Amino acid sequence: MPASMRAHARDSARELLEIVPLVMRTVAAELRAAGELPAPAHFGVLMAIGERSRTLSELALLRGVSLPSMSNSVAALAQHGWVRRAAHARDRRTVLVEMTGAGRAVLERVGRAAQARLSEALAPLDPKARRELTAGLAVLRRVFAAPPAAAGARLPTRKLEDRRTTVQRGRAAAGRLGRAS
Repeated sequence: MPASMRAHARDSARELLEIVPLVMRTVAAELRAAGELPAPAHFGVLMAIGERSRTLSELALLRGVSLPSMSNSVAALAQHGWVRRAAHARDRRTVLVEMTGAGRAVLERVGRAAQARLSEALAPLDPKARRELTAGLAVLRRVFAAPPAAAGARLPTRKLEDRRTTVQRGRAAAGRLGRAS
């Protein structure tokens, strides 16, 4: 890739990293104002489960959080009766998280409120800006539609032995620090 294309890609990435939090701030404010979800992050979890039943691991990967964090989120959603845990049909060791009717209803209500707020913010755009925004969103969808696992497969990984060695070095260093104090 030519240097000018890499520079343009870096500029686009920087701009995206600045804009996405602004949009999410608006959405989170609306979700808090709706007052139905324990935390704005639960909206994305409900959306993912609303598409289809998922395992905790899938949800954690999709949302970019640890398994314990996702387990806590699912527990909070289950406590409200919006999701339930169910045994996988083919593998009883696997637990699926399923949406309940109450979960679909809250997702619909809160989703409508967030969409209305975003619509309100975008309403002043002239037709040309709206077309440009729509085209840009289509590009973003194509670029980021692949699940995180597919994107993560391109990242270099260390062998298990390397990780063990790193952990052993860390423990040894911690032991030396403990003796030094």
